[in-house]
Amino acid sequence: MGKLILVRHGKSLWNKENRFTGWIDIDLDIAGEKEAEEAGKEINGKNITIDLAYSSIFKRAYRTGKIILDVLAKKNIEIKKDWRLNERHYGKLQGLNKSEIEKKYGTKQMFLWRRDYLTKPPPISRIDIEKLLKKRIFKNIPKDKFPFGESLKDTLERVNEFHKENILKNIGERKNILITAHGNSLRALVKIIEKITDKDISNLEIPTGKPIFYDYVEGDFIKI
Repeated sequence: MGKLILVRHGKSLWNKENRFTGWIDIDLDIAGEKEAEEAGKEINGKNITIDLAYSSIFKRAYRTGKIILDVLAKKNIEIKKDWRLNERHYGKLQGLNKSEIEKKYGTKQMFLWRRDYLTKPPPISRIDIEKLLKKRIFKNIPKDKFPFGESLKDTLERVNEFHKENILKNIGERKNILITAHGNSLRALVKIIEKITDKDISNLEIPTGKPIFYDYVEGDFIKI
């Protein structure tokens, strides 16, 4: 049987500042680097040999994966970046302080923006997207798929494409897969593999730097 290990990136500089990060390429802070090291030690303690590794395109997720693989002495494994594992795009909320937004719009609206399955954030403009598409980091994202701002449902749709193309294909061949990504892209993935309802997913929190382990047995993911 194959194993799937999910790790939300360690704390980033903007986690510390309580900002909406989304598709802004913010790095890990010192605490986040330490969390990644501890995640590697936990995986090592279970004697799991990683065969494949994936991350989003952002450095906070990629570096988390690199640190974990270094701890596991697996420096020869290439981490494949896939934009479909990116954090949820928070539209115009990106870069703003969460506490200030909550004061301005209220706790209920803040909860909907952060946790509701269907609620989208205020969108960025087409002009904003045109500017972003010129950045090298976004070069492999199809123009027609670049989001103005996403609900968790939107995030799940692209994550599910990745899941079908990469996870299901490889884990069925008894490969052990490491994925380092983000709170919402991993919430979406967990929703898919654990069959969590649209209502209940609002209560799921993915902690930073804490591995989630699954066995793939006869077509089902079993949390271990």
